[in-house]
Amino acid sequence: MTSTPASPAPGGSSPSPASGGTVPSSAAKPLRPLRARGRDEEHRAATPLELFFDLCFVVAVAQAGAELVHAVAEAHTGEGILNYAMIFFALFWAWVNFSWFSSAYDNDDVLYRVVTLIQIAGVLVFAAGVTKAFEEHDFLLVWLGYLIMRIALSTQWLRVAKAATGAERGTALRYAAGVVVCQIGWSGLLFLPEHARPWLFLVMAVAEMCVPVIAERAYTTPWHPHHISERYGLFTIIVLGETIAAATVAVKSGIEENDALDELLPIAAGGLLIVFAAWWIYFVVPIHGRLRGNRQAFLWGYGQYVILGSAAAIGAGIEVAVEQAVGKAHLSTPAASAAVTVPTALYLFTVWALHSRYYKVGAAQQLVLPVSALAVLASTFAGRWAVLVAGIVTAATVATGVTLTARMARRT
Repeated sequence: MTSTPASPAPGGSSPSPASGGTVPSSAAKPLRPLRARGRDEEHRAATPLELFFDLCFVVAVAQAGAELVHAVAEAHTGEGILNYAMIFFALFWAWVNFSWFSSAYDNDDVLYRVVTLIQIAGVLVFAAGVTKAFEEHDFLLVWLGYLIMRIALSTQWLRVAKAATGAERGTALRYAAGVVVCQIGWSGLLFLPEHARPWLFLVMAVAEMCVPVIAERAYTTPWHPHHISERYGLFTIIVLGETIAAATVAVKSGIEENDALDELLPIAAGGLLIVFAAWWIYFVVPIHGRLRGNRQAFLWGYGQYVILGSAAAIGAGIEVAVEQAVGKAHLSTPAASAAVTVPTALYLFTVWALHSRYYKVGAAQQLVLPVSALAVLASTFAGRWAVLVAGIVTAATVATGVTLTARMARRT
């Protein structure tokens, strides 16, 4: 794997003058060459700018979740899920592009910060267009927000190309070109008839995921395994936090407007258990140890789309269950319950497939999450207690996993 020397003061951390030293003049410059960072950096952590970026992204995630709730509650489930999948992929992929780029090339100079803030502005424009995209199939604002983000990203790659040579320069130029070409392809959402847009989405999603594979065929960008796993983990925490916030608001509104504490308490308790278990299960294994090369990392990173999308959908499902319980949703109790249990089961199975199975020993440990996913699906038919039953199942999953791990530790 090839990498070039890291730029001075990576991540914006300047050397401490406590020992009598001074801050290097190169670190004090507002504009510095955008050179690769070292893959072997120690104590590499997410920066405040990256955390700010994630928080602004969750604004758009919340908008997509709210529209999914509205669509499912109005019994437009298929259309709502399709629109949610498309919108969430666009958000996820923009976040992925920034996160992997910053892992390899963040020099935290003035221009890098400004361009990143422009990307954040694009996210907010995107979020403003989510409702129109869902309800009116008008993708103009969504496309415009994406355009702002992609122009900023292409600019960053061109900065890398300017500072790089050889294979690294070629990789940077291929990335910049791929981003531009894909953005042109997304323009079809503005002109194609509605029935053709899902097919365009499918083609463009595949094209987007091919860009890193093609761009890095001769040079592997020096992304940092621990930093990447931390970035995904932090974004997962923020999404789960948004899930709790949305569910809390829904339960609060249901109690205040309908005085339905008895109906909503099982949903609130079950939803809380599900989210707590989702956090526990995601972070129980140190996944950065598996991210040794692009093949493992790309498969893992792409698969996070399902994990993050289902995590956000759990919150939307809890809102749907609340609306159904108070008589505001036009769907049956099993259908409302499925809005929670299906994304929960999908989350459990995908975390097992991408994370846990590499660290489990023996059939018993390997079967815990897949069996739990099936049990959560079965809880759909538990009537008004379905969400609570699903929450108890996920809590039992955590307890079972901890017990099996402890037993294994005692034996060895």
